[in-house]
Amino acid sequence: MKTTEYAAVAAAPRVNPDRWQTEFSVVIDRIAPRFRRYEPLRHAGALIAGMVSGLDRKNCWTIAEHRGASTPDGLQHLLARARWDADDVRDDLREYVIEAFGDPGAILVVDETGDVTKGVHSVGVQRQYSGTAGRIENSQVAVYLTYTAPRGHALIDRAVYLPKSWTEDPDRCAAAGIP
Repeated sequence: MKTTEYAAVAAAPRVNPDRWQTEFSVVIDRIAPRFRRYEPLRHAGALIAGMVSGLDRKNCWTIAEHRGASTPDGLQHLLARARWDADDVRDDLREYVIEAFGDPGAILVVDETGDVTKGVHSVGVQRQYSGTAGRIENSQVAVYLTYTAPRGHALIDRAVYLPKSWTEDPDRCAAAGIP
């Protein structure tokens, strides 16, 4: 039986908490210039920490609760309204990963993940195969690129898959803010 508990136990001997916290601080310092205000940077740090946590479900509500916040408002503000450039932060993180884990034998892993959703307005959502559900569902599909080396692995890029039903509908794309 595979659970996140067993995965955490298996990984525990390889994780030095003090080194992890030091490197996390290095990452936050690296991306800090991308944020005009301290609050969005603080929420970005909380979001990153929540995404690498052992939470079974990861969304703004569960991460906020895990971090001790009473609402997800700060995280939602970061993702929806705060002014920062996700591509610039991605580039900073990718540079950090190459410096920290760089290895000539590293590989890139491409993976897609489908998130089942009930709505029709989220970017890229339609009835399509979702590996998460194991069947055709109303879902949104994202594609992730991970850098994997003997010293570690990390997400270095992402994109939302846009099905033909979206790319052939310029009004729908414009309404969702897709250039």
